[in-house]
Amino acid sequence: MWKGVYPAVTTKFTEAGALDHAEMERCFALQTEAGVDGLIVAGSLGEGPMMSQEERIEVFHTARRVAGKLPVLMTVSEASTHAAAALGKKAAAVGADGLMVVPSPIYHTNAAETEATLRAVAEAADLPIMIYSNRVAYRVDVTPQIMANLADDKRFVAIKESSDDIRRTIEIFNMVGDRYDVLTGVDNLAFEALSVGAVGWVAGLVVAFPREAVMIYRLMKAGRSAEALEIYRWFRPLLDLDVSTYLVQNIKLAETLAIGTNERVRMPRQPLAGPRRAETEAIIRKAMAARPSLPSLESIAA
Repeated sequence: MWKGVYPAVTTKFTEAGALDHAEMERCFALQTEAGVDGLIVAGSLGEGPMMSQEERIEVFHTARRVAGKLPVLMTVSEASTHAAAALGKKAAAVGADGLMVVPSPIYHTNAAETEATLRAVAEAADLPIMIYSNRVAYRVDVTPQIMANLADDKRFVAIKESSDDIRRTIEIFNMVGDRYDVLTGVDNLAFEALSVGAVGWVAGLVVAFPREAVMIYRLMKAGRSAEALEIYRWFRPLLDLDVSTYLVQNIKLAETLAIGTNERVRMPRQPLAGPRRAETEAIIRKAMAARPSLPSLESIAA
């Protein structure tokens, strides 16, 4: 159902801290023009937990205007199951194509609680769901066994696999076969995950370098893995910026340098400063100076 490159888009703010819809429209359009396959709003990179549910719905509306026929997914990441179900209902009411659902990021649910929470959100929203499994960041492991348990509900259609262990992708296939679309959610494991059967990439650095991310995916699906690997090797130092406590600031700085936007974040986050900023900026500028030439999308077989 959901295959390809899905940017976890950033949220843009004005100097006063309000949502900057005009800048989001511009930045989201760069993604769609580069050939992404859908948009995901209000995730971790999109600073969803720093926004009210109403603001997240506003961001969704902006993405929906830009995306055209492409699917737009709302991220559901709430401390309580009640709040998660409420946001799911709101997203369904405004026309979301689906949800990406994170189990509680505050209370670390056990397996039974994790399964019950996911089922409750699915029942409330009645939308297709991508299960976000990220035991590193959120300390809740949506295991292959939980995925197998949930397979009886057709609303669970995909997995965002972010365990940071490439072996988990194979474990999912071995447990549930092709029941779910499996997408990687770790930027610097994208090539590896696509090599072992993942059908998509929920990507971060794509917001700053959309053409390169899309090209890696398209080349891999066309069986041109050697060409994809060459681009991926260039991309890798940038992709490492996604695997960090400062991923939002890192990637917003990359956007600022690469596509001319701004790096405003919502407190308690603050833009990078000092040696950390200098180091990150050097990585980005070095990559930009050596940006590879890319084949045209038209030259790649579907």
